[in-house]
Amino acid sequence: MSVYFIAQININNKNIYQQYINSAGEVFSKYKGRYLAVDDSPVCLEGFWDEGRIVLIEFPSKKDFNDWYYSAEYQEILNYRFKGAICNTILILGK
Repeated sequence: MSVYFIAQININNKNIYQQYINSAGEVFSKYKGRYLAVDDSPVCLEGFWDEGRIVLIEFPSKKDFNDWYYSAEYQEILNYRFKGAICNTILILGK
C-alpha cells in the first residue's frame, strides 16, 4: 500500500535550506520515492493554512518510506532543513 509524505515548509534561511536541497535529490534518488507535487504558492480553500512550500512525495510502501527517512544519508542532511525552515510533516496511507 502506498504512503504519502506531506511537508509544509516555511523557509526562514534560504542559504541553509539550499544546502538541504543540494543534497536531498541525490539521497532521494537511492530510494523508491516519487515527487508528486512541489508548490511554493498553494491555494487554501478552507480553514487556515500557513504560507509556504508544500511537498507531496509518494512511496510504494511504509517500508520504502522508512528506508528513506531513517537512512543515515537522509538523517545527515535533515538538520539543514530543520535549521533553514520550520516544517510540519505528516505521513498518510493510500488506498
